[in-house]
This record gives sequence, C-alpha cells and structure tokens, in this order.
Amino acid sequence: MNIRQPAVAGMFYPGQTSVLYDTVSSCLHEARQAGALLLPPKALVLPHAGYIYSGNTAARGYCLLEPVQQQIRKVVLLGPSHRVALQGIALPEQAAFHTPLGDIPLDTEALQQLAASFPITTFRNDAHALEHSLEVHLPFLQHTLDNFSLIPLVVGETTPQQVADVLNALWGGPETLIIISTDLSHFLPYEDANHIDAQTSQRITQFDHNLLGEEACGCRPLNGLLYLARQKNLHCELLERCNSGDTAGSKDRVVGYGAFALYGPDQRGND
Repeated sequence: MNIRQPAVAGMFYPGQTSVLYDTVSSCLHEARQAGALLLPPKALVLPHAGYIYSGNTAARGYCLLEPVQQQIRKVVLLGPSHRVALQGIALPEQAAFHTPLGDIPLDTEALQQLAASFPITTFRNDAHALEHSLEVHLPFLQHTLDNFSLIPLVVGETTPQQVADVLNALWGGPETLIIISTDLSHFLPYEDANHIDAQTSQRITQFDHNLLGEEACGCRPLNGLLYLARQKNLHCELLERCNSGDTAGSKDRVVGYGAFALYGPDQRGND
C-alpha cells in the first residue's frame, strides 16, 4: 500500500511512539484544565508549529472532540503550502498517512471525486511530501478520535469562494469534521504581534474572509472556511491565543497562534 511517511517526526513533534503519545496526552490534559469545555464543534482553526510552541493551543480545540470520538468518521484537513509553489489545491495519491502512532486511511473515493469535480484540485504528491502544516495535526487526531478517514488538502493560490465550494462539497453532517491549519503573525516583536493577532482573531470570529498571509499563513484555506461559515450562519469562538514568546521562544521575534471553534446554527457555544 502506498503510504506517506512522516516528514517532521522528531522535529516538530516526538518521533518515538511512547513519547509522542505521552506528549499529546499531556497537552490534552492541560487543555482540559485551562477552561470550561464547549460542545463539540463542526470546524476547528488550529496552529501548526512544533508542539513545544503551539501544542497546548492546538489541544484546546482537540479536547473538544473527545465526547464525539466515535461519531466523527471523516476529517477534512486543510493547510497552506510551505515548500511548493502551488496553484489550486493539491490532493495526495497515497492510501494512508503514517505517524509514529500508526496509519490513517485516506478517503480515496472522496479525493477522486474532488479531482473529477473541481478543476482547481490536482494530485500533487510533491506538495504533501514535506508539508508540516497537515502532519502535525495527525497525532492529535489519532489520540482523540476512534476510526476515521482523512481528506488532506494542501491549499495554494485560490480564492475564498473556490475553497468554500470544495468545503461545501465535503461538508457532510455530524460525522464530518473540518480543520483549518494556520498560524497567525510571523516574526514580529512580542507586543506588536499581540496587537496584530488580537485584531486578526476578532476578524476571524466575525467571519472576515479577506485575511492576508502576514496575518495568518493559512489565510487561503481559512478565508474559504470563513466565507462558507458566514453563508451557513455558523458561530465562532476564540478558545486561546498566544505566541511563541509565551511558550518556548524569545520575545524578540515571535509567531502567533490561535485556536478557534466553529459551531453550526443547531449547536451552541458558551455564549
């Protein structure tokens, strides 16, 4: 079977199975203690840095999935392309993605349907081979969900409506979870980053789909979700915001992180 092997295990997250499991468990435990838990969301917006920097922030979203770990059977995961110049959306040809916690089967039928239905989607293994924006989320998904299939999409140059159309085709019901992988501002002084990230976070919760790359590196998949979420009358909650200066880095040049949960009109957050 054709399986994508991990590219950043041992760098962005532990490469040893037992250490990785314990690290994810610790992040989720701290997330549970950080605040009142909300109901399980339809979509999450979560960061993709190394776990020492943003793992606890990502866990604020993933811990919400534990009550529905048996209900969610499909995860649509979108992130930006960091290493390959890309027009449109790249689909993988593999049958599974591997991490030190095991294999995750891909929904190959859904990927084939996307390729047949949307001209902006193409099979590009090179866009997936070294891409960390998707990979770092996989151990959290393996830890919090039971049996599920994955639809991993690397997003390049696209419009919000193009991404929204693809997401709408994959939207499904409560069995389907949408995850957007993005960090916030990059390499600004600590106070400047806090100011800009606070504004960006407010814009996200208000479904502003005109975010730029300097505000969120995953702006293209994120703008697509926000475009569609407004149409579907979703509600967005900011779960946590911080930056690398708060976690494991210098305050001279920081990267911002945010965790957001989106709920449908038939769901309720902590209003």
